[in-house]
Amino acid sequence: MATSFHFTTETPADSMFTDIQTFNKFEDEQFSQIVSIVFSFLLEPSKSSRFLNQLEEFAETHGINATGLKNVTKSMLTVPYSAVKRNMTSAQLQQDMMHLGLSEDKANYFSKQWHENIVGLSKTAVGQTLTVNQLVDMDWKFGVTAASSELKKVGNTFLQLKLVVNKGNKMENVYMELTVPQFYSFLHEMEKAKASLEYFS
Repeated sequence: MATSFHFTTETPADSMFTDIQTFNKFEDEQFSQIVSIVFSFLLEPSKSSRFLNQLEEFAETHGINATGLKNVTKSMLTVPYSAVKRNMTSAQLQQDMMHLGLSEDKANYFSKQWHENIVGLSKTAVGQTLTVNQLVDMDWKFGVTAASSELKKVGNTFLQLKLVVNKGNKMENVYMELTVPQFYSFLHEMEKAKASLEYFS
């Protein structure tokens, strides 16, 4: 029976198992350093040049091939990155790392670092989502249905929204037409989202 993972619904590539198992060869001090570098990047993903420089310095200090280190570290980044999106617990993360072949002690250390940084990682994930799908502008207008093939719809109030959303590489117009009950439901969801953002800020 195939092992199931929490961070992905598909079976990871064989190369990922090999990459993660490479970290078993690291001494505890080396492993803690590389985990620190990984979480530092996950917390500040915009600082990729610093991340690459840290990996190169680490490789030079410990006599490791820098290109190989970068490749195996990419696999290590994949698990916590997906774990944030899937709202995984530290126990689930530890289980996944062990299923990938990481030793129990190292998987336990990794999951503890995850647990300590989860609030910061969640803030970063929310920030990235908002940056890509940022609401730039909004137009709205109310209307009343004056004529319709359905008698019940005549006299109904509706709200038309035009949202201008920043998709990262382009602006996109999103159009919505809501009935009054739908509008209040939409408003309620926006208030919940605002409360969540205030909690993380």
